[in-house]
Amino acid sequence: MKTPSHDIKDDIERVLIDEDKIKSKVSELGEAISRDYAGRPLTLVSILKGSVVFLSDLMRSIKIPCNVDFISVSSYRGEPESSGVVRLIMDLRESPVGKNILIVEDIVDTGYTLDYLCRNLMTRGLSSLSVCVLLDKVAARKKEVRVDYRGFEVPNEFLVGYGLDYKEYYRNLPFVGVLKPEIYKKR
Repeated sequence: MKTPSHDIKDDIERVLIDEDKIKSKVSELGEAISRDYAGRPLTLVSILKGSVVFLSDLMRSIKIPCNVDFISVSSYRGEPESSGVVRLIMDLRESPVGKNILIVEDIVDTGYTLDYLCRNLMTRGLSSLSVCVLLDKVAARKKEVRVDYRGFEVPNEFLVGYGLDYKEYYRNLPFVGVLKPEIYKKR
């Protein structure tokens, strides 16, 4: 894929979740997390790169003290579908031992990445582990995973925007949209 030289919104078939709905849902999730973790230290673990936009807005909606760490895993390798093989690309900077960890993820679809990450983290002596996802693509699930905080259930379509990408583009869209098939089917 070449670098888009046009308005990237032209590559969107339709907007699935607009900016206002996302803001409202993120605020709602932040309130629930604040309530559930009141009086307990919380570490948000953002899965790079897709969840960074969601993490930014979510942490501003959380009204209790929290800190942030990052991890990077992948099962896509630039393709529209998961390979099913998950690779740890970058590990946490801080030890998670004894911490209340909340994984912050942009989307869960097949479940391979989230399953791998949860199993990996649970071997590290955490106090607790929860999962917050903005988008849940239940119809694409191949591996069952627990989601404690869910933003939206979405259809099994190729989505971009609000952190979601196709070959590293479209993350900067302020909404979640369906990418036109002719864009990702070009090779």
